[in-house]
Amino acid sequence: MTASTDKKRSGPLAGIRVLDMSRILAGPWSGQVLADLGAEVIKIERPGKGDDTRGWGPPFLKDSDGKDTSESAYFLCANRAKQSVTLDIAKPEGQAIARELAQHADILLENYKVGDLKRYGLDYATLSALNPRIVYCSITGFGQDGPFKDRAGYDFMVQGMGGLMSITGERDDLPGGGPQKAGVAIADLMTGMYSTVAILAAIEERHRSGQGQYIDMALLDTQVAWLANQNSNYLIGGAAPVRMGNAHPNVVPYQTFATQDGDVILAIGNDGQYKRFCEAAGIAECATDARFASNALRIANRDACIAAITPAMKKKTTAQWIAVLEPLGVPCGPIHRLDEVFANPQIKHRNMQINVPHPLSGTVPLVANPIKYSRTPLEYTMPPPLLGEHTDTVLRDLLGKSEAEIAVLKATGVI
Repeated sequence: MTASTDKKRSGPLAGIRVLDMSRILAGPWSGQVLADLGAEVIKIERPGKGDDTRGWGPPFLKDSDGKDTSESAYFLCANRAKQSVTLDIAKPEGQAIARELAQHADILLENYKVGDLKRYGLDYATLSALNPRIVYCSITGFGQDGPFKDRAGYDFMVQGMGGLMSITGERDDLPGGGPQKAGVAIADLMTGMYSTVAILAAIEERHRSGQGQYIDMALLDTQVAWLANQNSNYLIGGAAPVRMGNAHPNVVPYQTFATQDGDVILAIGNDGQYKRFCEAAGIAECATDARFASNALRIANRDACIAAITPAMKKKTTAQWIAVLEPLGVPCGPIHRLDEVFANPQIKHRNMQINVPHPLSGTVPLVANPIKYSRTPLEYTMPPPLLGEHTDTVLRDLLGKSEAEIAVLKATGVI
């Protein structure tokens, strides 16, 4: 493989090169994880416009004078440590350059509609003939086959189709009840994470076989897959789970409770914790009540159990409850806004907010990858790229294009 055009990369995936032809969130999220782990990630963007999310604001990053730049907060969240190359793959010259780049890549990420890249000679069959070791990951709404394969798939609709919204939101019989999406594009994010796992496993398998392979990832498949215990509750129990607000289908009491000044999460996972909680809350009779003697019985008598606990919870503030219950090993916690999250001493200690140098603003605040290695710690030296920031460098240093050739490509709108 040709030497990296990115001299700053380190980490477990140093020496791996990714051609990121994805946009919006699922693909870029996977690409960012790979970049955090040390891979060199070259992001292909449309000349003049780039990834759609560059325009998804406000808010936008502010420059050193406090004025808005063209860098949206949304784009910044998913494109750290990548190199941006602008390339018009609708032009034959752009397609040829993309094929050249693919021959230097270990991994290709794309989320075009089914069959779109075949029109440009950038499909897996074409590229694997040029580079048999390439791991090619396609992300679509519904996958490469099946009756829905040609449909456009977006996170919100997939949350609905994949069952998440049937179990998210307040109970239908209570005020505010009804379907509710998650507060972030969780189908996209989980597809990005599953894609990363699939890619890394394919790279490991390549060590043995010497061959790359094709990976077909679908938002709907992923959304169904990660419903975990709710899937199992249905498949084993036979009844479709319903919305339960903040309550848990398999554990009681495991939900939010109103306190004197707000709310607290009570997450009791076993009978011992339940007994200690009842004694601390001054409702010891609830621990000995035959209706509540085990988790299974508490589920059977959920409404009565919650009704017995609720008045006691309103006698203390959230902070007081945490102070009382934490020393007893009773899991509980507050509900924080994001300003409170980033002020939390544990989050600060774990360095979850990072500040990366940025050419427009001096620095840009970002969220660290949660992975913590003992020998190869992750480094954050490269910000999300400006549009086309690395086009000349990549074409010159990786593909050996001359300044004259690059000038012609610019003049003809290829880059």
